[in-house]
Amino acid sequence: MDRILRRRSSLVLLGLLAASPASAAAPKTEGLAPAEATAAARVTAAEISAHIRFLSDDLLEGRFPGTRGSEIAIRYVATELEGMGLKPGVPGRDGAPPSWIQNVPLVRHVSTPPEAIAFRRGTEVVNLPTGPGTSARVVVRSLGDTDHVQVKDAELVFVGYGIVAPEQGWDDYRGVDVRGKVVVLLNFNPPFAGEGVRVWYGRWDYKYMEAARHGAAGALLIHTTESASYPWQVVATSNRSVGFTLPPDPGEPLLPFQGWIAHEAAEAIFRLGGRDLGADEAAAKDPKAKGFAGAPLGVRMSLDMPVRLERIESANVVGLLPGTDPALRGEAVVFTAHHDHLGQRKPPVEGQRNVFGGALDNASGCASVLAIARAAVSDPPRRSLLFVFPTAEEQGLLGSRWFARHPTVPAGHIAAVVNVDGINKWGRTTDVTALGFGRSDLDPVILAVAAAQGRTVHGDPFPDRGSYYRSDHFEFARVGIPGVSVTGGPTYRGRPPGWGKERSDEYVLHDYHQPTDEYPPSPGSWDLSGAVEDAQLDLVVGLRVANAPSLPAWKPGDEFESARKHAQR
Repeated sequence: MDRILRRRSSLVLLGLLAASPASAAAPKTEGLAPAEATAAARVTAAEISAHIRFLSDDLLEGRFPGTRGSEIAIRYVATELEGMGLKPGVPGRDGAPPSWIQNVPLVRHVSTPPEAIAFRRGTEVVNLPTGPGTSARVVVRSLGDTDHVQVKDAELVFVGYGIVAPEQGWDDYRGVDVRGKVVVLLNFNPPFAGEGVRVWYGRWDYKYMEAARHGAAGALLIHTTESASYPWQVVATSNRSVGFTLPPDPGEPLLPFQGWIAHEAAEAIFRLGGRDLGADEAAAKDPKAKGFAGAPLGVRMSLDMPVRLERIESANVVGLLPGTDPALRGEAVVFTAHHDHLGQRKPPVEGQRNVFGGALDNASGCASVLAIARAAVSDPPRRSLLFVFPTAEEQGLLGSRWFARHPTVPAGHIAAVVNVDGINKWGRTTDVTALGFGRSDLDPVILAVAAAQGRTVHGDPFPDRGSYYRSDHFEFARVGIPGVSVTGGPTYRGRPPGWGKERSDEYVLHDYHQPTDEYPPSPGSWDLSGAVEDAQLDLVVGLRVANAPSLPAWKPGDEFESARKHAQR
């Protein structure tokens, strides 16, 4: 441990020394109230840099849940919060003192898939390799409650998008029995909220849940870069043989296996069944049909896959800054940033980086929230502030789901959540992307603070990615807590139109969920001035909500409005 602490100290010092002139430039705070401006000025690029440098270092082995590196990250964050003067945020039980640690029980599933999977029709066979890496044409794993997946000659059934949306009159399972069969699904969703807008029904996790509810033996999701919003390499690295779930509830339906299949491989399977994938895709998208209603492919597959199940504990880190108003300190504003990432490449590839350092995703978010906590501690607001660092976000938002189900402050008393999942590393912007914008009466607060910075606000500029449903604020929304996740851009000061989107696209193509997401990959490649400005906005928005006379509410008719009303009964 002494060696770890010495390494930590040297890395933090390097981070403080490494802030470039660009990253040190202080965004303006003139439009804020004096106390807000004072607090915002405490957020520095040097502090953000130092935290990123340590948390993304190879010492932490990619911060995969249940590993030594993950434990180091947990201890680091808790120690930093304690050093700032915050209080432990998890109430003690049975006379125990409060803790920084909220234990999160996880089930680790270690699948051993075959080297290839055969898809058969009569004597004709299509063999698809399962790996390693991007050489795979199909990836499968089990997150079910079984230690051995055994699927024998299961028929494949194409069920379009695999969506059942009663409020839309849409049902892709209408008239088809998929019990004991393997469903093949399209990614994305029909234009329920407008052309090219991904909603919850368009997320892979929803589709697997729906397949399980219909009794399927497994599910294969057809990948395209357009429909997933990321390339095949992200699928191959994110869907490795090791995965996690929360312990299942009694009677909860679970898929024996789930997976993805490359589009050209799916075309081959459809041809094997005498069908045209392109024609079936077009039919599945027909808005008049209100669902595909299933099509057996006449193709069968078998899968024999051992699975090792292990119960482990990971942890959310929770720090508390008590509010100053005795009547309101029982309510809270929550700041979140997940601390986990993807671990190490196994087996390692000689001559390449093998640690998934997750510098942007999400060492940077942890760094930003830690900087916000330090800035807030000198002048607390009326309501309390909770700083929550969830685990296992990359495994399906598991840490935030656990916290939302077991909050340290009742969900009905949580005013809002401000989530940071990746910062802006390319400099200052003229605009702000606010995931969740337009859904609650947090909007006027965000607009006012951004205006004080000379910036405009808009919702997700890339609605096809469905980013609102892909990070921890979503689990808070599901229990009724409104929230926002802010990132500057995509319009950058002094840059030509489209420059910000190009940077974002490059990151997704080359670095997202790859070992190349490191800090810093080359001198001057990160400009933290925009990250500072975004953190200042998050801080001031949180302070204003924490000082407001009443709690925010969802817009009437929002999908999470009823959950809020239920939580506040």
